[in-house]
Order: sequence, then C-alpha cells, then structure tokens
Amino acid sequence: MLHIIRMKALEPIVSRFTINAFFGFLFFVLCLSGCTNSQIEVTEASRGLSTATQKKNLTARYNPLSIAPHIINVSEYDPKERQRSGSYYTPNDLTALRRNGALGLIARCGKGKHYDKKCASFLAAAERQRMLLGSYYFVVKGIDPVWQADRFVNRIQSIKSSLKLRSPEILLVGDFDSRSSVTDIIRFINRIEIRTGQRPMIYLENSDHLRKVLSSATSSQKRRIAQCPYWIALYSSKRPGMETPEKLMREYGIWNRWSLWQYSGVYWDKRRSKSVIHNYNYGRYRSSSYFGNMSCPLERNIFNGTVEQLYGFWDNSSWKW
Repeated sequence: MLHIIRMKALEPIVSRFTINAFFGFLFFVLCLSGCTNSQIEVTEASRGLSTATQKKNLTARYNPLSIAPHIINVSEYDPKERQRSGSYYTPNDLTALRRNGALGLIARCGKGKHYDKKCASFLAAAERQRMLLGSYYFVVKGIDPVWQADRFVNRIQSIKSSLKLRSPEILLVGDFDSRSSVTDIIRFINRIEIRTGQRPMIYLENSDHLRKVLSSATSSQKRRIAQCPYWIALYSSKRPGMETPEKLMREYGIWNRWSLWQYSGVYWDKRRSKSVIHNYNYGRYRSSSYFGNMSCPLERNIFNGTVEQLYGFWDNSSWKW
C-alpha cells in the first residue's frame, strides 16, 4: 500500500517530466528540420547516385553549376574520345549519363542539307533511360530557313514513327548560324510553329554579329523572338560586360530570363588531334572539366530552376508529336 501511495505521489512529477521532455524533443526536431531545409535543396539529379556523390552535392550548395538540373547535348561527333579513366557512353547506351545525373538529352537532327547519322539512336537510347527528349537543328545561312524547318520536323516525325518512340513530347531547338539575320530567325520560328503548334527554343552562339543584329531589331521583331525560350552559351567570363549569363543576355535586349545555359563546350583541336574542353568558372559558379565520373568531354547545360520546374518547362515548351 505504501508503495502505491508513493507512486501516486510521484505521478504529477512524472507527468510534468514526460510533457516537458516531449515538447523539448519536438522543438529539437523542428529546429533541425528547419535548418536542413534552409541550407540545401537536393535535386532529383542526385537521386539514385551513391551516398558519396550525394554528400559531395550537398557540400556544393553555393555553386549552382553543381546542383542545378543537367541536360546534355550531342551530335554525330559524339561521344568524344576517352581522356581519362571512368564511365563512357555510346549512341545506343546512355546509362552512364543518366547515372551521373543527366535528366535530358538534346540531339542534333541536322545542319543545313545534312542529317545527323546518330540522332535516331541517341533519341531512342534517351527514351530507354527515361530522359527528357530534345532535338536541335543548325540553321545554316544561305539556305531557306523555312525549308530547313520543314526538313527538321519531317525528320523528327520519321524517327518517331520508324522507331516507335513512346515519349509524348520532344523539345525542338533552332541553333542559328553566327551570320544569321533577324529575318532568318523569325521565318524559322514561324514555320516551326505552323508545323507543330509550338515555338522552338532559340540557341545562340556568343557572336558579335548576332548581338549586333538582334539588339538593333525592331520592337515587334524582339517581341516575336522573346516568345521563344532562350538557351544561352557562355563558357568564359573574360569578355568585359559579358561575364555572367545575365549580362550577356542583356546585350541582346530581347529576353529577361534564360532557360538553359550551356556552360561547358567542346572544340576540336586539329593540331593536337584532341577535343578541348572550355568550361565556365567565375565567382560562385565552379565547374569541373568532366561530368561526374565520365571519361570523355561533354557539352553540358543547366536549367534555370528546380527539377520540378524543369519538367513543367519541358511539358509546356515541347511539341506533342
């Protein structure tokens, strides 16, 4: 009986201790959760990777080039030669790219009168990896841009039909010759929209001529081009006034936001018979020469937003073929 009395006497103390401990633990959990969420957002590009790779991504939270959603672009000149030990890919097997975090692939369809030999294989391989599909056409100066737009659409339709691709959509891109005129660009845009119901993304080299002609375009011409998403190319911060994507974008006087940024390009050095990597490093933007553990050079791009926003952008901007 005395034991029972003592236990009853302790009940208020135990109850107060239990309540205080519970709320203390709850406060700790909430604080911990708040700190974690405010420091870093782990993108889907890091999911499915090794724990070591995920930790590396977490430590790079102040470097957008490390954690932003990645898209790879390729042509019939890819894959480039191996330059170190590591993973490799082929036009028929993109497992290594996907494993390293690439969420989408944009394959060149053609250039002027020439069709790329590997476009179909690349698109089929990307679909097998459940990557976002895209294709670009290099619009050559001196050849009717409407004719090139038709050639682009016809070829993509043929690839889908012959390979029985199941992806519901594909992002179409116009890559314009550095000598192109504003009229060339707009005629290509108009034809793609007529044929597909969707405006293409615009990729522009960092060209003095293109900056000059586009910045001096009429207001109506600028409004028309601005309706298309902008894919910017910038590998270096050496040119004054064009050190960042935002500064370069202002030089054109058309867009107020870029969608994709090609921050790593590859050039062929004939003298050395070797692919040379040019990748952007400036301020808080830092990039390595290679993509993850890949053994070969790649042309790499990041999306200006989160993974969720990337999928929304692709859905809104792609041709429902």
